[in-house]
Amino acid sequence: MTEPSENTPEVIEGTVAEPAADGLTARVARRARSRRAAIAGGSVLLACALAGGIGFTVITVQDADRSPGKPVWKLPAAKKGKQQDGAGTAAEKPKGLSAMLLPYEKEGRSPGPDVRDFGHDTELSGAKATALRKESLKGLPGRVQRELEKLVEKQDIKGMALRSYAVPARDEEDNGFTAEVTLQQMGNRSAVRDMANSAQRFLSAADVFRKGPKIKGHKDARCFLSPKAKKDGLEGAFCVGHVGDVLVNVVVDTPGPIDRRGVTAFFTAQLDRIDTPGLAV
Repeated sequence: MTEPSENTPEVIEGTVAEPAADGLTARVARRARSRRAAIAGGSVLLACALAGGIGFTVITVQDADRSPGKPVWKLPAAKKGKQQDGAGTAAEKPKGLSAMLLPYEKEGRSPGPDVRDFGHDTELSGAKATALRKESLKGLPGRVQRELEKLVEKQDIKGMALRSYAVPARDEEDNGFTAEVTLQQMGNRSAVRDMANSAQRFLSAADVFRKGPKIKGHKDARCFLSPKAKKDGLEGAFCVGHVGDVLVNVVVDTPGPIDRRGVTAFFTAQLDRIDTPGLAV
């Protein structure tokens, strides 16, 4: 594989999941990207840029309008390797920020769809995560872009971890869903709080989203639901919160009516895992 240049985001840990031939992951992945693009306009994209969720970040980077002849920014392929999901031997267990992510297998969770070239389980260094965040701002008005780039620099990003999941239905009346979880750890704790609050304000002000469920035990976390889907359409949720110096973003897609309780339980479990000393070790 060609070595990335110094300024090119590089995947430093992770795997690439083999796509499921059938089931929830394949059905949702085929339609999730177009659904997000349809609802992610104006203030919604800006809110996601502020919160730094990878799902929207990568869509913005890949789909941004480019000047003719300008090189298209492309992420290197994720490195293939042993799954970093905590299910293997002690030597294979994830460390650092990845260890704070919910593991697979428990509660029926399994690897979700790949998020572009990142695969289903990836960790980025602070420098690479910062470069990715800045690149995602391309396409915004020049002044806004410059101000947000300065803001990203002040956030002192220490690292970013991503994991996607396929979560089974809790019972016959509910739908399963896929979830993309992004964790960002920062040296500037006030920046973590400000990012979460800013994204929540933008999403609250947007007419697109429905009010989501409250997250028990995490007053600073909120979920926003996409519009109700038409027959055979997708629904989704965008959840933002923070625990200490870690910003948490969850993007959910589901075929049909969303399982509010299931999404709430998933997001709560992720926040609790970060908030419980020793649990993620």
